[in-house]
Amino acid sequence: MKKIKHSILYSFGIALMLTSATSCKKDFLEVNPKGKLIAQTTNDYETSLISLAVLNMDSDAQLALGDDVASLEPYFSGSTPRMQRLFKWEDVIYQRDEDNFEMRVTMKNIYLFNKVINEVMQSTGGTEAQKKMVLAQAKVGRAWTYFLLINYFGKPYNSATAATDPGFPIIRQADVTENNFIRASVQEVYDFILSDLNSALADLPSQITHRIRVSRSAGEGILGKVLLFMRRFDQALPHFDNAFSFMNNAAINVGLYDYNVTFAPGGSSLPIGVLGPNFPLSPSYEENILAKQNGTTWAFISNEIVTTPQTYNLYDPGDLRLNCLSSTAYPGGAFPAGLLRRTGPLNKQIGFTVPDLYLLRAEARARENDLAGAKADVEFLRSKRMPSNVAVPPAIATDKNALIKFILDERIREFALQGYRWFDMRRLSVDPDFSNTVGTTHTVYNAQGGVSATYTLKPERLTLRFAQKVMDLNPQMENNP
Repeated sequence: MKKIKHSILYSFGIALMLTSATSCKKDFLEVNPKGKLIAQTTNDYETSLISLAVLNMDSDAQLALGDDVASLEPYFSGSTPRMQRLFKWEDVIYQRDEDNFEMRVTMKNIYLFNKVINEVMQSTGGTEAQKKMVLAQAKVGRAWTYFLLINYFGKPYNSATAATDPGFPIIRQADVTENNFIRASVQEVYDFILSDLNSALADLPSQITHRIRVSRSAGEGILGKVLLFMRRFDQALPHFDNAFSFMNNAAINVGLYDYNVTFAPGGSSLPIGVLGPNFPLSPSYEENILAKQNGTTWAFISNEIVTTPQTYNLYDPGDLRLNCLSSTAYPGGAFPAGLLRRTGPLNKQIGFTVPDLYLLRAEARARENDLAGAKADVEFLRSKRMPSNVAVPPAIATDKNALIKFILDERIREFALQGYRWFDMRRLSVDPDFSNTVGTTHTVYNAQGGVSATYTLKPERLTLRFAQKVMDLNPQMENNP
């Protein structure tokens, strides 16, 4: 592990947290000495956790990285250099003067979460219970953000090597003058995430009252997901069960949309136009347990990210999720067969969602030999996505590995072109039973559907590299190979 001489808070753009006009250290310190957040009351701290900055994320690299996606000319050549480099799984993604997009909002949010965690218990005007609740919500927010970051910059979790695999700096203070950071190991980062989540659960609100607020259901579900990524399936299961229990006690509507209803004549998702089906915005989107989103246009109106033919072939023709994909380019023109763009929902939901909870629990149940329970979860999800005559999966409930593979494929069908697959690829790459399910090629097609170019994923690029700007500011920091 290497010490970092220069404050990575600045190189990652945390100084932008309180003023977008700030362009240098001096200006920032004149506005807020020592990085102090201007907040005094408990309500001030609580309000800061439900801002649009916490909802909206720049973190969209995963959409271009998954093996569920292909690209198409002339849209690929017309896309940004960043998108092209990500799709090619190149080593260097950013120009020398550019920051990692993956850190621009995440690091600002970590700064915010740290301020709340370190100061809210001394705030004025709130009850002890309210202060503990706000503290717990900030801890879950920090844990979720670190989970995202370690899945960008750390190797996939492997218990045999996690203690020595380079991870991400653990930042506990919101002090922009700090300049002595250490890149923690993957194990240390996961331990940090687990500590935040476990210490927060008891003080989280038992009801979901707003999708931007962290609830007990969200905390339990995220903890279960982290444990599943660590292959601790038996430990994950109780937290998934708890997430369902608290979700079922929500004060607002939280659950799966029934596409058999919403896409039926007069349904709420109709009409389906060039911009796709109608879905509510994230704070009202009923499948969000914790709403976080990215607004990338790659698979929506820019056309450069489309399904692979293999992804398309995973769908039954009667699967109503195909209504969320389009064979027509925006604003017009047909794609070659099997290449579809994502049209709904408009903003990709990357927080914690109801379908993710169903499929995570299904996988954990199958891994722990509860095949009937796993089949019930995946069947229930599918019953809301297609007519009953195609919803029941093949008779594979007595074959553990076949059922797990079906669930993993169901994750592709459910989350195609939303970025989930990249994170699944990473964890499956170190799975002794399912590493062979991870695709390692990206294809660019021409307008007639022929292959224009093919790119190969090498193991090193299961992690992103830090931008050269970060490395220049922190010459002793170890980059990924």
